[in-house]
Amino acid sequence: MNIFEPRFQDENAAREHLEALHWPEGPFCPHCGSLNAKRLPPQKGRKTKAHPEGVIRKGVVQCNDCRQQYTVTVGTVFESSKVPLNKWLLANHLLCASKKGISGHQMARMLGVTYKTAWFMMHRIREAMKDTDNTPMGGYGKTVEADETYVGGKFKNMHRNKRNYDPAARDNRKGPQLQHKQAVVSLVERDGRVRSFHVAKVTGETLRHVLVTNADRGSWLMTDEHAGYKTVGKEYVGHGVVNHSAGEYGRAGVFHTNTVEGFFAILKRGIVGVYHKVSEAHLHRYISEFDFRYNTRKMDDFERATESLLGIRGKRLTYRRAGSLQA
Repeated sequence: MNIFEPRFQDENAAREHLEALHWPEGPFCPHCGSLNAKRLPPQKGRKTKAHPEGVIRKGVVQCNDCRQQYTVTVGTVFESSKVPLNKWLLANHLLCASKKGISGHQMARMLGVTYKTAWFMMHRIREAMKDTDNTPMGGYGKTVEADETYVGGKFKNMHRNKRNYDPAARDNRKGPQLQHKQAVVSLVERDGRVRSFHVAKVTGETLRHVLVTNADRGSWLMTDEHAGYKTVGKEYVGHGVVNHSAGEYGRAGVFHTNTVEGFFAILKRGIVGVYHKVSEAHLHRYISEFDFRYNTRKMDDFERATESLLGIRGKRLTYRRAGSLQA
């Protein structure tokens, strides 16, 4: 992949690339769904303080049925953005091609935008990466591995004003290390896909909800010895358990959770080595990024970036109060 290709350098080429992906049969109206449309000549936008003469809008299409005007970005995560479209495509490619992610500051330097803009662009792209396939994982003859991990800094490194650990509280029975971390539960189908979820607490009820809503009960379930899997495991065709606390990590070449542990290794390396700090509010979007990269691991960078661009439609992410995000 050559980052000097026209679609990464020229906004018109970037728009034509998106149109080829999303409109293979011609313009599609996002307002009424009609294919009956006509292209308009470049339109001059309203005058603003930043653009006293008005911005020239290219790629405008008018629907012949509902009479609404639109471009290829309407109804996508790129809608209403003032960032040139070629920079959006370059940001998407860089995020897809970076095997363990790319920091917001690095993205800002490479695109020539502010950190705030780069941060928001990357969250929009992560929203496009979100898996919308709700079909059950696994099935008869297939194995689904389930496990949980914790994301967050070490208790000893926290400022004393943020340490609110109470050893007498029931919720603190596992100690301060886990109390201040965020729990992530992942399901991995062997030789297949991964789905990860940010959960408030790892309990039997939480684990059962994640499993029965995402993994076919006809699957073989593979977990560690966590007590939360014991009851729900009875609902599956088979439930294999490996006892990590006893130093057991595999048995008979089949009973193991090494696949999901491998995914966690990639996730942790990305969080620790690239992003360093991930807020609780946005953790689910970072998880979507790593899920997407794992699920497209057999694609090359061009195919992965194309897959991400196909996911931009029907999703929006806007600002709400002091830069927070709302889907």
